[in-house]
Amino acid sequence: MPARASRSAGWLVLVLAIAAAAWFLQICGRIVRQGQRDEARPAAAIVVFGAAEYDGRPSPVYRARLDHAFELFQRRLAPLVITTGGSGLDPNFSEGGVGRDYLAGRGLPPASLIAETQGADTAQSARRVAVIMRANGLRDCVAVSDADHVFRVKKMLQREGIPAYTSPRPDSRPHTLWQRTVAVVREAASYALWRLHLT
Repeated sequence: MPARASRSAGWLVLVLAIAAAAWFLQICGRIVRQGQRDEARPAAAIVVFGAAEYDGRPSPVYRARLDHAFELFQRRLAPLVITTGGSGLDPNFSEGGVGRDYLAGRGLPPASLIAETQGADTAQSARRVAVIMRANGLRDCVAVSDADHVFRVKKMLQREGIPAYTSPRPDSRPHTLWQRTVAVVREAASYALWRLHLT
């Protein structure tokens, strides 16, 4: 390759790398800003995105999300709560089912609970939630998850045609700067891979 062409190719690679880094940093900033906002408002449903369950019991993280959804329901922001998540490695329980049962145990009426039990990841759960909402004539939702997760949740629900207002569970941001940085970078990478998969 001639020297001039080689230099041009090198500059092109550099420009592309800078553009990709700028795009990634922009995503990181949007994740942080979304996680700092509580958009809770009246809506057709509250959607709780699942986390781990242990032998039929929600993990501490999932329980905190469910408790936050319970509080939003008690504030009468929505008449229905949808819990999400498939069975993962546990064939006996699903995250969505465990979440539904936990909220029922706290006193939510069964008629106010729907469990999405097949989603293997956030994108699949968002697609299945959209199907459930359309089937029940539900227009919009308040989405509950962790602070660093709600940006991706919001975008995935919007992709499915569901207007979503996010409400992060309290105290869900990591406490140290290093932990927060890792969490945001991990979420940004997951979002970027999802966006690239759509193209």
